[in-house]
Amino acid sequence: MFVFVRAITYATLFIGLVLIYIPARVLSWSGIVRPAAIEVPQVAGMVTGAAGAAVALWCIFTFAAIGKGTPAPFDPPRRLVIRGPYRFVRNPMYIGAALALASAALFYESWSLLGYTGVFLLATHLFVIGYEEPALRRTFGPEYEAYCRQVRRWWPRLRTARKSDAA
Repeated sequence: MFVFVRAITYATLFIGLVLIYIPARVLSWSGIVRPAAIEVPQVAGMVTGAAGAAVALWCIFTFAAIGKGTPAPFDPPRRLVIRGPYRFVRNPMYIGAALALASAALFYESWSLLGYTGVFLLATHLFVIGYEEPALRRTFGPEYEAYCRQVRRWWPRLRTARKSDAA
């Protein structure tokens, strides 16, 4: 139970800073305010944001339930998490966060927020390459290497099962 409390606490801090506070500052600095009417871009933004939030929450609970840890680098999972959303891509939590940011850019029709989303994606990619993957290789060794061969970093493999896969 305590692992769930830690995971929710760390996720709330991350979400509060990176997905709410900084985007609010970006919108404020660029002079963008809430749209007067809810139209197609706003609905698309809300749908995209809901999808991003669902993916991120699925990841957080998967880390706690299966990995017995949190998404925070200083309190990582004790077991390699390769189930749930992690069976499709290695970094679904970052994808969910990026979807949430992109949805806000769409909702507010904000180029500056879209730019922040791009900076977030670049920073995330560099963090994954420079820290996360080397740390996971050290911690989980061959098990992580096998996982990397099966699951892509950012894009799921789109292939049909071959007869040799079914056997």
